[in-house]
Amino acid sequence: MFLTTTHALPYLSAGIFALALIHSFSTQYFEQLALRQPRHAGLWHLLGEVEVVFGLWATVLMLLSWGLVGQRQTLDYLESRNFTEPLFVFAIMVIAGTRPVLVLTRNAVTALAQRLPLQGGMAMYALVLSLVPLLGSFITEPAAMTLAALLLRDMVFAAPVKPALKYATLGVLFVNVSIGGTLTPFAAPPVLMVAGPWGWDFAFMLSTFGWKAAVAVVLNTLVLTFVFRHPLSRLGTVGACAAPDAAPVPWSVTLVHVLFLVGVVYFAHHPVVFVGLMLLFLGFATAYSRHQNPLILREALLVAFFLAGLVVLGGHQQWWLEPLLLSLSPEAVFYGATALTAITDNAALTYLGSLVPGLSDAFKESLVAGAVAGGGLTLIANAPNPAAAAILKAHFPDQTIQPLHLLLAALPATAVAMLAFRCL
Repeated sequence: MFLTTTHALPYLSAGIFALALIHSFSTQYFEQLALRQPRHAGLWHLLGEVEVVFGLWATVLMLLSWGLVGQRQTLDYLESRNFTEPLFVFAIMVIAGTRPVLVLTRNAVTALAQRLPLQGGMAMYALVLSLVPLLGSFITEPAAMTLAALLLRDMVFAAPVKPALKYATLGVLFVNVSIGGTLTPFAAPPVLMVAGPWGWDFAFMLSTFGWKAAVAVVLNTLVLTFVFRHPLSRLGTVGACAAPDAAPVPWSVTLVHVLFLVGVVYFAHHPVVFVGLMLLFLGFATAYSRHQNPLILREALLVAFFLAGLVVLGGHQQWWLEPLLLSLSPEAVFYGATALTAITDNAALTYLGSLVPGLSDAFKESLVAGAVAGGGLTLIANAPNPAAAAILKAHFPDQTIQPLHLLLAALPATAVAMLAFRCL
C-alpha cells in the first residue's frame, strides 16, 4: 500500500499543478462571484488573487502528501526545497519600492529623457521600458521589475488610457525584463540556475546572449512607442512618487537606501544575510517614515507566497518535464522551452537542464535562450512577473490581469526576442 501511494503522488501532483494553472486563468470568475455573493466576498476575493493560487494549491498538495506518505516524508520534501528566491523577491521589492529609491531612479531617467527628441511622455516611457530592464542585469530582475512597474504605474497605468495600451506595455515589460537580465550570469533566475554548473561567466553571457537581448529590448520598445505615439505624447512624464507636500528626501537617506539595496543584491544567495539586512532596513524606514511612502509589504508578501507555492508544486513536476526536454533536439528545445515556460517557471526548466550531464553546448544555449524568450507570456513564466502584477493590477478592469490578453500582448515582443536569439 505504501508503494502504491508513493508512486501515485507524482501523478496527483501533476493533476494539482494543472488545477492551479486552470485556477490562475480563472481569477476573474471569482471576482465576479464576489460581486454576486457579497456575503462571501472576502473568500471570493482571496481566490481571485492570482498571487494566492499556487500557494493555495501547494497547501492542498502537501495535505494530501501528508495523508498518503506521512508527515516525515512530506516535511523532508519541504525542507529539500530552496525558498531563497521567494525571500529575496520579497526583500528586494520592499526596498526597491521605497520613495527614496524611486525618486532617485525617476530623476536619473528624467535627466536622460530630456535629451531625447520625443514629445510628452514618450521619451520617459521608452527609457523605462528599455533602460530599466537592461539595468536588471546588475540590480537583478526583481528589482528592475519593481522599479519599472512603479514608474509606469504613475505614468501610464493610473492615467485614463485604453486597456490595449496597458496590456501592450505589460507584455513588453515582461519580455524585456526576462531577456534584459541576460547581460550578466547572476541577475536572471533561469541563467543563475546554470551559470555555475556550466561555467558561464560575464564575458560568455554578454557575447552569447546579452547583446542580442539588448537589441531585442530596444526594438520592442521603439516599436511599441511608435504604435502608441499619439496617447503617449499626451501623457506627462511620471508621477511624483509622493504627495505634493511630502518632505524632500535628504541625500543621506537616499544613500542609506541604496546601500541596503546593494547589500541585498550582493548577498542575494544568502538569505541568512539579506533577511537580516531587510529587518534592519524596516527599522530604518520606520525611523525616517516622513521620507517614505507606505511600504509595499502586502504586495511583496503575496508575490513571495506565489513563488513559494510554485517552488513546492514545481518540485514534483520533474518526472514529466525532464524526459520531455531531453527528447528534443537543440533546435527543437529552443521552441519547446519557450512554450513550456508559459506554464512553468523558466528557472525550473533551466534547473532541470543543469542536472543532466553531457548536454551539448548548443542544447544548453538553446534551452536558456528559449526559457528567457518566453518569460513574458504568462504571470508564472518568470519569477519577477508577479511583482509587476501585484503593483499594477488595480489599474486594470475588474482589478484583474486577463491571462489571454497578456499572452496576446506579449506574443509580438516574444517573437522579436526569439528572432534575436536565433538569427543574430
